[in-house]
Amino acid sequence: MKSFYLNNIDSSLQSYEQLIDFYYQTKNISFDTIEITLNDWFAANMSAVLGGILDEIAQINEIQIKSSNEKIISILQRNSFLSGFGYETIYDINNTTIKYLKLKPSESRYFYNYIANDLLEKIALPSMSKQLKQKISESIYEIFVNAQIHSQSEYIFVCGQFFPKKHKIEFTIVDMGIGFKKNINSRFNKNMDAAKAIEWAINEGHTTKNGIPGGIGLAVLKEFILRNKGKFQIISDDGFYELGQERKSHLLSRPFPGTIVNMQFRTDDVVSYHLRSEINLSDIF
Repeated sequence: MKSFYLNNIDSSLQSYEQLIDFYYQTKNISFDTIEITLNDWFAANMSAVLGGILDEIAQINEIQIKSSNEKIISILQRNSFLSGFGYETIYDINNTTIKYLKLKPSESRYFYNYIANDLLEKIALPSMSKQLKQKISESIYEIFVNAQIHSQSEYIFVCGQFFPKKHKIEFTIVDMGIGFKKNINSRFNKNMDAAKAIEWAINEGHTTKNGIPGGIGLAVLKEFILRNKGKFQIISDDGFYELGQERKSHLLSRPFPGTIVNMQFRTDDVVSYHLRSEINLSDIF
């Protein structure tokens, strides 16, 4: 048995680096038992990141997950993440979890219904207007479609969490595909590093689709999150980009083998949204 510890995992740069380090420590382990201890805190939406990593190693290893913090285990049972690791799924009486899913890229219709039903209808969001719900739904769906079109990933991993006291939703989408840098550099014969490639991708009009105008989806999402005072993170290859109260861009010490998109939305936002364009699925990225 090989033991590993993940400490205080949330949507911070340090947590992403820690999870990437874990990936490199475990990716060459074969036919062994890997025991993971979750310490202090584990944000439920980060199940998507850990799920993508574990999918790479679980096929030839036994995975065991534990924690001395019963609240961590409880919430990961309520969002169904631990159901694949020997735990029973329990009913979420607080109605704040957004179910962990491992989806094929072809399951976009299922994902759309999941966003509408599991995220925006079943969670107690009394302060959210119908218009704000619609914008959040569009924003999340377009990120899934981006992964579907560009990542060449076998699966897409999704999970979220509603924090009623903090008035926010965190939702994370992960693929284990080719990433922004390789996709953009090969398509346009460029030599951008990963952080620059991510910045390029979120500017309006930039697209890797052949012969189709694009780029508006991520640009509208960027505008929406700025006005909502939320947060938008992309981790792809060794690039880290965050848009929120301030813009952050870093090169990571090691590349992530795919792409992570994390979105944080304020649910107490009462702004009336009239963005430059509504999202048209044929125009996404």
